Amino acid sequence: MNSYFRRRLADYVEYHRDPWNCAMHVFGILFLFLAAILPLSLWSLTVFGIQTSAATIALVPVLIYWFVLDFALGAAILGAAIALFAAAFMIVNHVTTAGMWSLTAILIVIGVTALMIGHVVFERRRPAMVDNPTHLLIGPMFVMAKLVIALGFRHDLGIIVGKRRQASPR
Repeated sequence: MNSYFRRRLADYVEYHRDPWNCAMHVFGILFLFLAAILPLSLWSLTVFGIQTSAATIALVPVLIYWFVLDFALGAAILGAAIALFAAAFMIVNHVTTAGMWSLTAILIVIGVTALMIGHVVFERRRPAMVDNPTHLLIGPMFVMAKLVIALGFRHDLGIIVGKRRQASPR
């Protein structure tokens, strides 16, 4: 884990202290990730003689960034991405184009709503990416870091993420 990632993660954590907000981010980020790759999965491309999709091509630079920030978390995100890609390919192979676009819109609405509820209702603070747009790329790393910590791994990340504060009174 490099110092740049440590700083970005620590900054991101300041906007995500409430455990309910963090839970909303798990769902919101997963839905938005799937919504991003779903339409791109329709376009098949051949790159250097290898058949792939526009979704894969779009993800490669982001995955490289995540691997550079923290190799283990990048690998964990790659595993999650493979599962989401499999879901996206199954969806595009079993629904009409209109159905795929409808599902994409629904995923975006649900994902953004989950994130906004997390910040407005639970965190009572505006989203981190309003102040720092790079947080858009740190969010998936934060969610994966929380999962890895919950599974008992990566105590070094636990120090940065810190102890959870109590949920805000409703």
